[in-house]
Amino acid sequence: MSGITIALSKGRIYEETLPLLAAAGIVPSEDPEKSRKLIIGTSRDDVRVVIVRASDVPTYVQYGAADLGIAGKDVLLEHGGEGLYQPLDLNIAKCRMCVAAPTGFDYEAAVGRGARLRIATKYVAVAREHFAAKGVHVDLIKLYGSMELAPLAGLAEAIVDLVSSGSTLKANNLVEVEEIMNISSRLVVNQAALKMKRDLLQPVIAAIEGAVK
Repeated sequence: MSGITIALSKGRIYEETLPLLAAAGIVPSEDPEKSRKLIIGTSRDDVRVVIVRASDVPTYVQYGAADLGIAGKDVLLEHGGEGLYQPLDLNIAKCRMCVAAPTGFDYEAAVGRGARLRIATKYVAVAREHFAAKGVHVDLIKLYGSMELAPLAGLAEAIVDLVSSGSTLKANNLVEVEEIMNISSRLVVNQAALKMKRDLLQPVIAAIEGAVK
């Protein structure tokens, strides 16, 4: 396709991206929450949106199936970001990556005495780097959902997960014991597309950048 393809995921990132796209004159013709279509046209003939899983956005952009995408820093760190140009932090879908443990568990003492901890997480690469930098011995258990259940069921002593309000942790008797990093969503661009479609992409990137500022 000679136009532009933008990879987006449903939910919070999509909702918070709409005003930024509108600043570039791009308005999706359908709401992905209500439509079953995975490829959605926009108010511009030369721009379309593809709806993919959040964790797949960097892959679609990396391989050129999408020219642009919007993905959380958490997803980009797990992906590794190969072949992606990341020109903009959009300051949307903000949250933080944390270590959380059950309220009665003395995390500091366990770390202090060099205990080997079992940590459940979807973010294995981020967790591995974090604990390695601190010299903490961990066994990482990869899960795909409901991290809070892992300590409750005895699968792990602690979890590494995204936290925004903290209400889910509280409801499951977990507390934040360590903050790893702040997370927000980034604009990612296919590096080849940036060269080949520069005239099309540059004004869109500039308009989004203006809307962010």
